[in-house]
Amino acid sequence: MDSWLTTVGLPVALAVVMLGLGLGLGTGDFRRVLTYPKLVLIALGCQVLLLPAACFGLVAAFGLEPELAVGMMLLAASPGGTTANLYSHLFGGHVALNVTLTAVNSVLAVVTLPVVVNLSAAHFLGDAASIGLQFDKVLQVFAIVLVPVSIGMLVRARFADLAARLTGPVKVVSVVVLVAVVAGAVLKERANIGDYFLAVGAIVLVFNVLSLAVGYGLPRLAGVGKGEAIAAGMEIGIHNSTLAIAVAISPALLDNTRMAVPAAVYGITMFFTAAAFGYLVNRRRAATGASAAAPVA
Repeated sequence: MDSWLTTVGLPVALAVVMLGLGLGLGTGDFRRVLTYPKLVLIALGCQVLLLPAACFGLVAAFGLEPELAVGMMLLAASPGGTTANLYSHLFGGHVALNVTLTAVNSVLAVVTLPVVVNLSAAHFLGDAASIGLQFDKVLQVFAIVLVPVSIGMLVRARFADLAARLTGPVKVVSVVVLVAVVAGAVLKERANIGDYFLAVGAIVLVFNVLSLAVGYGLPRLAGVGKGEAIAAGMEIGIHNSTLAIAVAISPALLDNTRMAVPAAVYGITMFFTAAAFGYLVNRRRAATGASAAAPVA
């Protein structure tokens, strides 16, 4: 995988993805944190503390081999993806809140993701000095995450019409390059694909369902409205597997294809589990509304 796809294509693709996120953000999206302080704190607590801890417990329970274990922790530390916004829209979530959570989580991940990865590498591999994300690599994560987001926000603020026209093409370019990179990784590991699905498929599914349930359930227990809780559930349940794959595969970062396996499997699984989650939540909401509207005999 040490080719132009991973050394150039992958960082460029991730930068384009983050640029697309920035094109849809404004300063109001960050100010919205003050409108929903309780929900934002709950969501951030889940993302930064609860889910990595839960993932560590699952990794230990499933007995994953070290590199796959680090890959799972990398996935757990990754922020919500922009796909969460789409699913939130489809299933009645508060989309503007999703955008806010994605923006804040992406900024925090520049700090929290390297910390989780380094601690995981030290624990599972015992060689954090050579495999982890040291300061120079953290700067690279910063560059490919926050710099493109900032540029996208600047373009939107100064040239709103241009930002609107660029959004579609930016998404298409990023998807094309990412598909090529992931396809290259799959081809390299094609002899082991079946074993990888057997090794991580179950834990990925459990972690995905747990993420969705926690992201939705805790806000509801705290008295948050259903639309906002759906937004939080999608944000917490749909991790940015693109970022996790990029960090794992890129020769400038972790340079380890096996660590990308959990994120790659998750990136496929989450589409089905998130859809099922959205359907169940809305079905329950419809059933509750119907029972409340039923006349008393």
